[in-house]
Amino acid sequence: MHLSVIILNYNVCFFLEQCLLSVQKALKDIDGEIIVIDNASSDDSCEMMKIKFPQIKLIQNKDNLGFPKGNNIGVAQAKGEYICILNPDTVVAEDTFSKILNTKNWQLNTGIIGCKLIDGAGNFLPESKRGVPTPWVAFTKIFGLYKISNYFGKYYAQHLSENESGKVDILVGAFMVMKRELYLEVGGFDEDCFMYSDDIDLSYLVLKTGKSNYYFHETSVIHYKGESTVRDGTYMKRFREAMQFFYKKHFKKSWFFDVMMQVGSFVFSLLKKNQQKNEVRTIDEYVVFSKGNLELNLSKKATYLVDFNQFVNQPKKNIEIIFDTTTFSFAEIITFMQLNKSKNLSFKNYISSSNYLIGSNNSNDRGQIILL
Repeated sequence: MHLSVIILNYNVCFFLEQCLLSVQKALKDIDGEIIVIDNASSDDSCEMMKIKFPQIKLIQNKDNLGFPKGNNIGVAQAKGEYICILNPDTVVAEDTFSKILNTKNWQLNTGIIGCKLIDGAGNFLPESKRGVPTPWVAFTKIFGLYKISNYFGKYYAQHLSENESGKVDILVGAFMVMKRELYLEVGGFDEDCFMYSDDIDLSYLVLKTGKSNYYFHETSVIHYKGESTVRDGTYMKRFREAMQFFYKKHFKKSWFFDVMMQVGSFVFSLLKKNQQKNEVRTIDEYVVFSKGNLELNLSKKATYLVDFNQFVNQPKKNIEIIFDTTTFSFAEIITFMQLNKSKNLSFKNYISSSNYLIGSNNSNDRGQIILL
């Protein structure tokens, strides 16, 4: 088998359904498998899986075992030469896996390959490519120095633009492709870390073997972000613990360094928590792209279009664009979002199999599901 896609789920039933629909399309011409590990979700994730995706392997954990252990359980049952660690709040394009698995990308020294991630508004996510967060690099990130000059830009690997492929140190756990053999060689995700710094740790372990990690910009994946996480006191505590775990594991211990990182990780986690605003957006008009006879019961006026070229933005209006995923490919949708991102536009995907709209207006807020 060529590829095993490992998806760890926790309470994101609707996002998981959309993710699986996209992954199935992307695996159409690939000898692959999908393994979903559920970390004791309290929603209908497992029931949905059993009804709508009975052919997909489902592992149901009795407790929430965290991100590292959950993924390790999935990889242990994988049969693919390659594995993809994939978040359930993602949408892959139909050509994502075929492009990533192209043999020219895999040399003897290739470690992990990541790709271009965008949020639900079409904006590039800078964590798609990062540097090792050494004390100095972490300092430039926490205090925003990377915004001033690329000289301070190692945290987000600013030696590469979002549209340049190349070597980077750290990739994000929402989308990682690597050889299963290498994953097992470095021990997979460290189960002493519950979540958050696990992808940094895995990327760094691969670098220590002498291999190189790569950011690949020629395919894009939507990552809605944070759907399984409420940014409350528990979030802050786990985030601080995760950052301190990484530093204690890989860097020389010193009193000054420990104090700096405790303060820094607290400030950083506080900033991350305060970014979540959950803003309510007022929609003036809907634009629905569908090549079929789709009619949706929406609260405001809707214009139905069959071709992306028919769309003309009206910047003074808040327009929500709805994509019929049965008649437009995910690759087409992702491309449109990137080319037309604008403050007055929001995007939702229509999932016909369960009759709902799904999307996210801001990478710092939780997404939105509208049942029709």
